[in-house]
Amino acid sequence: MDASYVLNLEASILLGIVNEKLRLECHSLEDLALTFGVEQSLLSRRLETIGYHYDVISNQFKAI
Repeated sequence: MDASYVLNLEASILLGIVNEKLRLECHSLEDLALTFGVEQSLLSRRLETIGYHYDVISNQFKAI
């Protein structure tokens, strides 16, 4: 997936994809951002629009 595609997905769909990748493949938000080729801040801001933030301890995006 390229960066523009990732950031243009519906936020709730993006959330599901991102959390699955974090659970199964990526060990950190930094690793995930590199996998998708996007900046961590852009990804985080996109998911904040639906009320989710990255939790380092669980390595998942969780509801605020």
